[in-house]
Amino acid sequence: MTQTVGLIGYPLGHSISPVFQQAAFDHLGLDVRYELWETKPENLSNVVQDIRSTDKLGANVTVPYKEDVLMLLDELDELASDIGAVNTVVKRNVGLVGYNTDAGGFLRALEEEGKFDPKGKRVTMIGAGGVARASSFILGNSGIKSLTLFDIDIERTQKLASELKAMEITVLSSNKGSQFEEAVSSADLLINCTPIGMKHSASEGQSPVAEDLISSQTFVYDVVYNPIKTPLLESAERVGARALGGLSMLVYQGVAAFELWMGREAPVDIMLQKAKTALV
Repeated sequence: MTQTVGLIGYPLGHSISPVFQQAAFDHLGLDVRYELWETKPENLSNVVQDIRSTDKLGANVTVPYKEDVLMLLDELDELASDIGAVNTVVKRNVGLVGYNTDAGGFLRALEEEGKFDPKGKRVTMIGAGGVARASSFILGNSGIKSLTLFDIDIERTQKLASELKAMEITVLSSNKGSQFEEAVSSADLLINCTPIGMKHSASEGQSPVAEDLISSQTFVYDVVYNPIKTPLLESAERVGARALGGLSMLVYQGVAAFELWMGREAPVDIMLQKAKTALV
């Protein structure tokens, strides 16, 4: 019997997850199909419940449901519970278990692809949504020195800051003025966790920070993966800063999800290669 996993979100038109996940299943000769389960809010509960069917292995969850899905699951992994967001659902004997592989994918990409060790570093993060939550929690566990958070939704930013483990945290309410400029220009690690610059979005072609604020000593990490080289990454390149795009994070979170579903090692190289091809 062919088994299936799917991606739950809305909308899903531009996702490349099926490309690299299906490549992994096919490479290993597994009778598994990865599908897009585009889900309107009123149908979320039914779609999640259907994962309990005998032909389903689990699912990925993307915007806008990473928090909404929590109440529909039977159990949460400790990290997912701490973060308050789930991006991977696995069917187990206990029922549906929620995990957050965004956090591990973010850190693995930073360390393996970016060759950057965040321990003891000053971090400035733009955005306080789902990816920012996962990233900030895993960075806190990695021993960063300080974290400065900015989001246009100041309440969301303050809520995230209050939930993080003890570290030096600064919350900014504006992306204008000396405080923001100092936080960006003095950061050891500057992270964009917003969709600004994403292809097919309202902010396509834009950058979350002005180029003249980026120091050549800063490592710039943009979690946007399409285009492969965002305006922010182009700015970093021009000023001589090291930089990393979001494609490897996307794949590494998918690798972790694959291994949770299948209980075996994922073909990482195949998945990375297919993901890159999908964006050319």
